[in-house]
Amino acid sequence: MNSKTALTFSILALTTILSTAFAAAPSKNTLMSQAKVTEAEATAIDLAKVPHGIVKSAELEVEHGRLVWSFDIARPSTTGVTEIQVDAKTGKIASVKKETPAQEAKEAKADAGAAKK
Repeated sequence: MNSKTALTFSILALTTILSTAFAAAPSKNTLMSQAKVTEAEATAIDLAKVPHGIVKSAELEVEHGRLVWSFDIARPSTTGVTEIQVDAKTGKIASVKKETPAQEAKEAKADAGAAKK
């Protein structure tokens, strides 16, 4: 195989990989159209789980193949946050995790790196 053919195959492979990567990330509008539970409804569900909680962030995302509303909930008397995921199709709580400030910072750094790509 000559270098011109190899270059053509490399470009074709790269184009295929990039188009697949971008196609795999659904748009916010696409996610919103699939959600049966609104952000306000999901917020009420998660705040019922964390008394006196304050929503620090909310995001509609696909996590482990499931469409979820993901919330970071802070409580005035504690450090860290409680991350609650509410299934955006059923309204059931999919996950509850406590995150330390260090874990929050690590996740924020990873999210920022993914956003740059």
